[in-house]
Amino acid sequence: MFLLNRHPDHRRPLTEEDAATLGLAEAAEAERFLAARDNRAETPLHALPALAGELGIGALHIKDEGKRLGLGSFKALGGAYAVMHLVLEEAARRLGRVVDVAELHSHEVKAVAAGMTFACATDGNHGRSVAQGAGLVGARSIIFVHSGVSDERVAAIARFGAEMVRIAGDYDQSVREAARVADERGWTVVSDTSWPGYERIPGLVMQGYTVIVREALKRLAQPPTHVFLQAGVGGFAAAVAGHLAIVLGEDRPKAVVVEPARAACLYETAKAGRPVAIEHSKPTVMAMLECYEPSLVAWRVLSRIGDAFMTVDEEDAVAVMNRLARPSGDDPAIVSGESGGAGLAGLIRAAGDRKMRAALGLDTASRVLIVNSEGATDPGRYAELVGMAPDEVTREKQPA
Repeated sequence: MFLLNRHPDHRRPLTEEDAATLGLAEAAEAERFLAARDNRAETPLHALPALAGELGIGALHIKDEGKRLGLGSFKALGGAYAVMHLVLEEAARRLGRVVDVAELHSHEVKAVAAGMTFACATDGNHGRSVAQGAGLVGARSIIFVHSGVSDERVAAIARFGAEMVRIAGDYDQSVREAARVADERGWTVVSDTSWPGYERIPGLVMQGYTVIVREALKRLAQPPTHVFLQAGVGGFAAAVAGHLAIVLGEDRPKAVVVEPARAACLYETAKAGRPVAIEHSKPTVMAMLECYEPSLVAWRVLSRIGDAFMTVDEEDAVAVMNRLARPSGDDPAIVSGESGGAGLAGLIRAAGDRKMRAALGLDTASRVLIVNSEGATDPGRYAELVGMAPDEVTREKQPA
């Protein structure tokens, strides 16, 4: 399915609130917080000229978030950043002065953090980030997971000291349960989706993601003309597209939002012209994108700067995992999890369709940016779908 954005707000400026959340000062702050963390190395930006040639475009770059902060996903930038921010704010309130990120590990701040509990729902990656952030500052974390989250992903979160709560149902039900229990017990919810009356903390999570854009633009000789962004509730797509629009203005790339056909809440929202919750379908292999209600903040941004919305099928996602693991020519091998390559799957589908190419202006001069949003966060599942273990993939393309 493919849909150009016909919303009345399309191409209108971001709201003042969203422009502030995703603006230059806030992005610089996110980078400053990142600098205070261990394992903070910039993630690589890969050029894939062979694949670009096959797709009939001028250039293709993939920002690989598969090793971000040792968590295996771009979400390492969001939940942990929000937790750190909230702890410093609470410390400032109690101490009666501004508290800088450089004081994060001070006795005074640690004492404040020790009395705080952070909760969230997750498909896997966001919960790992919140748990890591809580562990970093010495706070408690309670992570809610639904029945579809694999035991491997649950164990990966628990390794950061989180208390795990498994519930029946899907992601959206786990979001509601986390919010309900947190409200009863006085915990702070750090969600990557938003709802009426709850926007600021998801905005902080999105703020963390702007680091991806800042790093990519520093490495690109020319800014991209197109960006294909995978979406679950839409926070990642909105953050990346929104910051690109703020930095590049009229020269911003066309932003294409890509979702699994089995969980296309933003596509249906764009079609309806307003936020809608969709009916649950069969589980998708793109488990990190299996969401049935959009984030209100994300939709507010994407209604303005999302230029098109499209879906990809199960086999498209698996094909991309295999294509990146076994590249052509001198393209690098990239380990991409089930959800990580959905943006690329969208590009491949669009590039192969005459009408979509024309609608998006994809041609031999196009410069496309993709974000591989996760590595093999479930190594067993990755090996099953690709036929190689993650370390075999990267080893095969190393020079002799």
